[in-house]
Amino acid sequence: MIKLVLKERIGGKMHRKYDIPKTPYQRVMESKEVSLERKQQLKRIYQSLNPTELKRTIDKKLNLLYKAYQKKNRSQKVKPQKKLKPISVRNYIAQPEPISVR
Repeated sequence: MIKLVLKERIGGKMHRKYDIPKTPYQRVMESKEVSLERKQQLKRIYQSLNPTELKRTIDKKLNLLYKAYQKKNRSQKVKPQKKLKPISVRNYIAQPEPISVR
């Protein structure tokens, strides 16, 4: 995430200076306001994360949600609606006036 460090107006232009892009985890680890104990806790959690396993669990949960949604929609009876006639757009388009070249 890019963080804005400085914004100043010079004449009619705004000049912005940005910090080096870092993740929120990196910013917390560099912060002096966070205690050492908390940083160690976060470090243990961060190192135990497995991106591929996280992706698999997210996909499983999304699949379960989708199945529940399908099951709910099948149980509801939907009344068929009347077919609507398409509206002619030809009358709404403005025709350009012909240009004569002499």
